[in-house]
Amino acid sequence: MGREAPVYGDEIYEIEVERLGNNAEGVGRIDGFTVFVPGALPGERVRLKIGVVKKRYAIGAVVKRLTDSPDRVVPRCPIYEMCGGCQLQHLSYSAQLEVKRRQVIDAIERIGGLKDIPVHPVKGMENPWNYRNKMQFPVGLAGGNIVIGCYAGGSHVIINTEDCCIQRSGNNDLANAMREAVKKFGIPVYHEDRHTGVLRHIMGRVGKNGEIMAVLVTAVPELRRSKEIVHFLRQKLPHLVSVQQNIQTYRNNVVLGRETRLLWGKTTIQDSIGRLHFHISPRSFFQVNTTQAEVLYRQTLDYAALTGRETVLDVYCGTGTITSFLAQRARRAIGIEIVAPAIRDAQKNARDNHVKNAEFLVGDATDVMPRLYRDGIRPDVVVVDPPRAGCTPPVLHSIIAMYPQRIVYVSCNPASLGRDLAILDRLGYQTIEAQPVDMFPMTSHVETVSLIMPKIQ
Repeated sequence: MGREAPVYGDEIYEIEVERLGNNAEGVGRIDGFTVFVPGALPGERVRLKIGVVKKRYAIGAVVKRLTDSPDRVVPRCPIYEMCGGCQLQHLSYSAQLEVKRRQVIDAIERIGGLKDIPVHPVKGMENPWNYRNKMQFPVGLAGGNIVIGCYAGGSHVIINTEDCCIQRSGNNDLANAMREAVKKFGIPVYHEDRHTGVLRHIMGRVGKNGEIMAVLVTAVPELRRSKEIVHFLRQKLPHLVSVQQNIQTYRNNVVLGRETRLLWGKTTIQDSIGRLHFHISPRSFFQVNTTQAEVLYRQTLDYAALTGRETVLDVYCGTGTITSFLAQRARRAIGIEIVAPAIRDAQKNARDNHVKNAEFLVGDATDVMPRLYRDGIRPDVVVVDPPRAGCTPPVLHSIIAMYPQRIVYVSCNPASLGRDLAILDRLGYQTIEAQPVDMFPMTSHVETVSLIMPKIQ
């Protein structure tokens, strides 16, 4: 028989918060039993009411903070406590960076079982606000009013957002203009439960020099009065250069559908990272924090230590931004990506930037990597930038079979990073060091670039 939880629902307890969890909630213990406390910070003592009790943990809501952390600050955003877009505005930025570093260390040690791996201080932003160049806000109704904004944490309740502190100003301007347009033109708002209505989401992308792309995501092919809507937006937004309609008819939570129609203006906007320029379409993957993307890519280049003679393999290359960066200093760069439209974007971006030594292959890395090995490809450096789930075991084994001098692992998830570093360690490759980069200030997310090399025999 398992041990019974020492806490009960709706009961009041006091707890000392020891650390932050992966979703920025406070974590403490009552008689050795883990209790998650959203909104509480390490070092704080709080009185809480238990809401959820599971076999291995409980979740409680703060009734009263008995002591405050010296790192606690007043959130800049007035709707912060309702909105689920940010998780760390109540923590000073310097403390956020240390929390994220500790998150990476814990994952490498606890999940990966690797000790004494140097994890450098997180590379943060000089100004950690208004950095997001991409917005995806759902549209809904609340009390008869039109709401456009972020979901509340753990729900699909839309919190009306007029001035998001982490969005570029152009995206906020677009959201506010569309709130007016929905009312002015009587655009039926999508109802998620009933799968009725027209307007589902507003996507905004802000490019170089503040150019704005507006993407209206609809549940039906026809958007009535579209010319009037475009005219209204052009009057409201002087930096608007593109208005597009994306059609998403499926009853699911996927934001974009397969078909996109140009209503007015340009099909893409431009942005740049370093010396490279990129055309961005509604469906293009592009780092949402342009400033920190350059920091991340420079770190990747530093760890790759290219001299101009190497062959570099970029696995999970997306639209080829890292591949093109690597190609500037390599003899040959090869990108692999399963999403065909992303590869088409990568090829176009390489051509536009006059990158002639990069090539791109469409396919699942699990299948492509063994084929490259059979074809005699032996890269000097392999860069991997996988999704949150990390690399599949066949990909890791294929990398090892190629025996590169260096592996550079770019991760958006410390947990899967720790697991994969442990696998590589067992396969004969040691983690030399890790450099976290804060791509998403005010949130619980952290990116990490790790350098991995063969063990000395």
